[in-house]
Amino acid sequence: MYLTVCRFVSAAARLHAHTKHSMAYSAKIGPSILSSDLSCLGSECVRMLECGADYLHLDVMDGHFVPNITFGHPMVECLRKCVGQDPFFDMHMMVSRPEQWVKPMAAAGASQYTFHLEATTNPGNLIKEIRESRMKVGLAIKPGTTVEELAPWANQIDMALVMTVEPGFGGQKFMDDMMPKVSWLRSQFPSLDIEVDGGVGPDTIHKCAEAGANMIVSGSAVIGSDDPRSVIALLRTAVAEAIQKRSLDR
Repeated sequence: MYLTVCRFVSAAARLHAHTKHSMAYSAKIGPSILSSDLSCLGSECVRMLECGADYLHLDVMDGHFVPNITFGHPMVECLRKCVGQDPFFDMHMMVSRPEQWVKPMAAAGASQYTFHLEATTNPGNLIKEIRESRMKVGLAIKPGTTVEELAPWANQIDMALVMTVEPGFGGQKFMDDMMPKVSWLRSQFPSLDIEVDGGVGPDTIHKCAEAGANMIVSGSAVIGSDDPRSVIALLRTAVAEAIQKRSLDR
């Protein structure tokens, strides 16, 4: 009996290890709500979700880490009340003291707390704080930061965000030369969620998808479109097809 149980546990452990290694990540499209009409942000969030968004990307800027100022946790709390408990809020914290806002954002209803590696001297401690606050952990890097600097933390986070523009301003041109970072992360950490943010739309999605990104932030390309639903569907299809191709190529 003991040997049978041991064999079963061992087989289960092997299956879990295999599943973890080969686990399929999925295509997720997250409109950046900062591109919407800020005077009716609640209804814009609802509109994006109705158009098929998988999550909402909320940019928090403090005027220090980046030059612009946007909104903080009181706005997040209002948006959470507006859309209900289910939608996934990915908080992109472009702030110089990310530790300061973990608990307020968790209380306001944030689902994932994505902080910048450049903004903290103790990423490990911050990751722990975010987990203890029952949020998922995202770790972002600016274009000038190497992917190798993110690598030591990759097994402790839920998502890596590779910025494809300099953070802080909308409407910038997509930086093709960030794609090797995405490719490297995908090869090293096969089941990690990898997000790209900045200048991503129908014209650039295939580069992102082929590199291995699966969480796609898109601002003006989605929200400024006459038909956001079809743009979201197009982006998702491109990523899903790239994921399928990658799994077949293995």
